[in-house]
Amino acid sequence: MAPAMIVPEGGAIPVARDIPFEALATIGCAVITGVGAVTNAGQVPKGSRVAVIGAGGVGLNVVQGAALAGAERIIAIDLLDRKLEFARQFGATHTVNASAGDPVAAVRELTGGRGVDYAFEVVGLPKTMRQAYDCLAKRGLAVIVGVAPVTAEIPVPVMSLVFEERAIAGSIYGSSRPRHDIPKLIDLYRAGKLKLDELLTRRYPFAEINEAYDALERGEVARSVVIF
Repeated sequence: MAPAMIVPEGGAIPVARDIPFEALATIGCAVITGVGAVTNAGQVPKGSRVAVIGAGGVGLNVVQGAALAGAERIIAIDLLDRKLEFARQFGATHTVNASAGDPVAAVRELTGGRGVDYAFEVVGLPKTMRQAYDCLAKRGLAVIVGVAPVTAEIPVPVMSLVFEERAIAGSIYGSSRPRHDIPKLIDLYRAGKLKLDELLTRRYPFAEINEAYDALERGEVARSVVIF
């Protein structure tokens, strides 16, 4: 939490001066991670069925990435109705509150028993990672974006893995090439296709940074920025 920092030359990416720093702040973390998970790790094609477990700042951008990719059905899953409302604003066609029942069963019901082609886990818990796998249709892909403790493991049933040809992939920082992907995201923002202003729910002065974290923990915001 500093007003300035030193980075390697390769980590400094030139951008146009007219792009607001607040928008750039979201691109540099949540947006490139979420949208990149869809476009780079998942390579989700048009017409796909997608489930997103976790509707925080990164999860909302997975939802947004799936909408940009032309997914036919986007099911957002979370424990908080407020976050699910955000998810609809970013392109979710259906929402599931996991506190009300089994989210895997809900996804199956919403897809006529088939499951989804792509499931993205953006929470970081072995339980939700397994749920992402269980949501898959035959030949479906589960992309794990959330980061669990280093000793965490996920048990996977071999029968469905082999006979249904399901797959699991990990994605860090949207599996991106920042020098290539960040300018593309900026172009989408300029064209009005990438929702960055809508992502910023609140702005806090540095003196209120603890309040900002508390609001984030309570699920009151999609993303906030701290203004120095």
